[in-house]
Amino acid sequence: METRRVHPRPDFMRETFASLDGMWSFAFDDANAGLAGRWYEPGQALPMMINVPFCYQCEMSGIGTDEIHPVIWYRRQFEVPAEMRGKRLLLRFNAVDWSCQVWVNGMSVGYHEGGYTPFALDITHALNPYPDAPNDICVRVVDTPDTAQPRGKQYWMRGLMGCWYTPVSGIWQSVYLEAAGVPTIKRVHVEPDVDRGIAIVHVALEEAPAAPVSVAFGIDANVDDGVFPDRPLVMSAAMSSREASFPIEMHTAMGLTPFAEVKLWSPERPNLYGLTVSVFTPDSVADRVSTYFGMRKIESRDGEIFLNNAPLYQRLILDQGYWPGTLLTPPSDEALAADITWSKAFGFNGARKHQKIEDPRWYYWADRMGFLVWGELPSAYVFTQDSVRMLTETMDAFIDRDYNHPSIIAWTPLNESWGVPDILSDKKQQDFARALYTLCKAKDGTRLVSGNDGWEQVRSDIFALHDYTQSGDILAVHIADRARINRVGLIGRKPWVEGEQPDDGEPFLLTEYGGIAFDYIGAQGEMGGMQTWGYGDKMHDEASFIDRFAGIQRAVFSSPFCRGTCYTQLTDVMQEINGLLTPDRVPKINPEQFAVMNGEPVR
Repeated sequence: METRRVHPRPDFMRETFASLDGMWSFAFDDANAGLAGRWYEPGQALPMMINVPFCYQCEMSGIGTDEIHPVIWYRRQFEVPAEMRGKRLLLRFNAVDWSCQVWVNGMSVGYHEGGYTPFALDITHALNPYPDAPNDICVRVVDTPDTAQPRGKQYWMRGLMGCWYTPVSGIWQSVYLEAAGVPTIKRVHVEPDVDRGIAIVHVALEEAPAAPVSVAFGIDANVDDGVFPDRPLVMSAAMSSREASFPIEMHTAMGLTPFAEVKLWSPERPNLYGLTVSVFTPDSVADRVSTYFGMRKIESRDGEIFLNNAPLYQRLILDQGYWPGTLLTPPSDEALAADITWSKAFGFNGARKHQKIEDPRWYYWADRMGFLVWGELPSAYVFTQDSVRMLTETMDAFIDRDYNHPSIIAWTPLNESWGVPDILSDKKQQDFARALYTLCKAKDGTRLVSGNDGWEQVRSDIFALHDYTQSGDILAVHIADRARINRVGLIGRKPWVEGEQPDDGEPFLLTEYGGIAFDYIGAQGEMGGMQTWGYGDKMHDEASFIDRFAGIQRAVFSSPFCRGTCYTQLTDVMQEINGLLTPDRVPKINPEQFAVMNGEPVR
């Protein structure tokens, strides 16, 4: 049993967990013979080894092939740690792409579909009855080149194309065991109300309790490096259903006087409050989960975005979260924090995490380091009944998982009409875009929603358009007149579908621009036998890059109504070379010089 230094889900932790990351046995099943051959039974050997949580397509897995294998199998053994015995044992997968079935000791314990979202399986009933005996986990994964799946930037054919990359199949985020009690806490969402100084805690259980239970909260904070003692607020609740909500008056909870200030979360002061939720039966503590939250408010009105009731100008960087050698899986926890540090060094105060639901620990570092985030649903590339279902389920699970991160200030369910290619004229696709917007609002009323980021908006809190014009003079003309943009958009794509026109109350943001192709490799522009890709003519030296970027920034700053930008992009990704960093995170230009042109450096 391997023990990780850090918890895979710092926003939802139990005291006792054990990592299952490491070496698993592995097999390709191109003939789809594993079910008939009962490979899930203990003792069935798989011929290869793989380093979990790295996908077989990446080097770190120990395999490293881009061949398409639609069916793959995993197996490993584990012993139940002594401190977990006698409790409900949950087997947690943070992400498996795409669908998987899981067996423990030959017994089927569950099935999950969705390549970017977590799931937990109760395996207590399937464990070996002898405590010191090993237990067998077997996982069968199916991941086909299906464009109805929420794929993001995972190319659906072998090879690379434009700005689409090597796909990721199978387990690509951490796997771990967790000991829980009964009744089991399923979800804790904290809804901050800055204006009233209240945090509303929504607690959901896996099952309705057989008898009334009590819920208690312990709150502490890292505010100003001080730590408040645990002050349980015991609240009795006859939970006739599986969910209940509890308003907590923050002044009382923190032992503050009525005139003391509740510390807010912002990029400048990323104050966080720790929260422990305990469920009590009459006899004992049934279950306990730790999370954290920030007191933060985000809203759009009158053409502005406000953070904690103050105007906010966003300088975002497009971040796709790929690494050489590991693809979508971060090589380490330090690598996640380092990308945020680099982003700040270039003068950005946030990121649009593009076409990816990132490892939970990246959002944790964004919370800790004061970094604004737009959470974006990975796109499908066809519009079908299956794509509607899968995108909806993934968006729902995304919000469920990451609700408590104060750094996330916006959801982006669609991008550039990917997956809804006929949205301009197709009423079904328009209704689907409205449904995703409404789902985000119904699940989470605390954040903004950019409905179809880029163009052809149906419903949105933000007027978000894309323009990769490489001439600053031409870009300045494009974004000089808000009324004209409302009518015709920026680059020949309609800004809104017919009948859905902005009223100028939606703040305008240029949410993709720049994308300057900087060919640091050399004039030949070749990478692994494939032509490198980026926007506009390729720059081959730092001076040329700076000249072009300076012109683009002058255009952005000349717009009287632009309230934020998102520059493409943080790193090169495979053949796409419009990053400020190489794939290995080496700066291609001086970060300080870029930050001066971008605005004041972010501290």
